[in-house]
Amino acid sequence: MSNDRFKSITLQQMEALIFLVKEGSFSRAAKKMLLTQPALTKNIKNVEDALGVVVVNRSNAGISLTPEGKILYNYAGRIIKLRDEAKTKIVKLSDNTGGNVYVSASTIPATYILPGALSEFKKKHPDIRIYIKTADSEEAMNMVLDTEVEIGCIGKKPTNKKLMAEPLWKDRLILAVPKGHRFYKSKAIKLSELSNEPFVIREKGSATRELFESYLRESKSTSLSGLNICGELGSSEAIKEAVIAGFGVSVISIHAIKRELAAGLLFEVPIAGLKMERNFYLIYPRRTDFRLSHKIFMDFLKEYKNYTK
Repeated sequence: MSNDRFKSITLQQMEALIFLVKEGSFSRAAKKMLLTQPALTKNIKNVEDALGVVVVNRSNAGISLTPEGKILYNYAGRIIKLRDEAKTKIVKLSDNTGGNVYVSASTIPATYILPGALSEFKKKHPDIRIYIKTADSEEAMNMVLDTEVEIGCIGKKPTNKKLMAEPLWKDRLILAVPKGHRFYKSKAIKLSELSNEPFVIREKGSATRELFESYLRESKSTSLSGLNICGELGSSEAIKEAVIAGFGVSVISIHAIKRELAAGLLFEVPIAGLKMERNFYLIYPRRTDFRLSHKIFMDFLKEYKNYTK
């Protein structure tokens, strides 16, 4: 018997042997397999040619297996069972919505939007676990590029062509001052009035800082270097607390200070001619075959924007 020919035995040929034994005749086995009787006979003949032995005894009384046929029949049954188990597990995996999703997020969405979103999401999909890694927008974007996480939520649209970006939520940057500040009852101030005012700013890499700088460049009336920067802090929470404490004023996301505005701890002061708006973006690698759990979460985030208005 040639080893190479033995390897040529196919799953269909094994199934033909199994059905032949179960049905007890070539005609009934062929009908079960949706084959013609000559086709089923050919499958058994190919098995015997590959083994170099007879596996099925044919007689007027019916069919029976030879000793070699019994060995092959037993192994064929186990092999077909394993194939069917593999199919069941794969189908189950495809139907299963559970799993882990790793997300990088810049400070504002990670701190002020995603916690509420995750609470809503968990009610609908308790079997999907979301892990958030917080960083500035630049670092969060690099986490996606480096496959440290699968998706990201950041405050600027990436220019890297390896990434897809879909707008999620609107944001507005405002000038925040504490109660009692000389601006806090002003209907609006000029940008030039900020020049000598102690000003607290986010760190480099922050999308909030980049957006503010871009609006300053567009206004052409001043620049970041023209402001009285008294501190550079690494989070919106730190900025907020610094402003409340009277350390300085700052431009910050409206999402970050909704409670403080409502409580009268901070006040929004409009800057004449300067309306600073942006989107937060869902980012992910351009060529990615996402699992079902990831698709469910991404679709949820796209819908959740309705709750943030």
